[in-house]
Amino acid sequence: MTSTPIRILRGPGGEVEVEGPYDAFAASVLARAGFETYPTLRGQWVRLPFDLGRTWENDRATWAADMLTAACYNVDLDPDLRSSPPGTSTPPSAPHRTKAAMTAQPTRRGSRR
Repeated sequence: MTSTPIRILRGPGGEVEVEGPYDAFAASVLARAGFETYPTLRGQWVRLPFDLGRTWENDRATWAADMLTAACYNVDLDPDLRSSPPGTSTPPSAPHRTKAAMTAQPTRRGSRR
């Protein structure tokens, strides 16, 4: 790891993107937080999907920064993206599932006799 921080910031077009050096593990942490990677002529462009709302973007950026910091990476998070005090974020919530949906038995389709 280097002393140069991984920067998570809101770009000029309003997108949340990552700048700076990162390795394969940091890339997997960013992917887990919802960041997408696109090839460019100069390397990789890592960003969150567009138009999902500032609250969603801030939650994901904060969670990514906290996970990278916990893994001992030097992270610089744009203050406008911080959704909670450092070190107190929780994983963004998953879509709500009912108890019936979680306990339902799978059906057997296409079984042959």
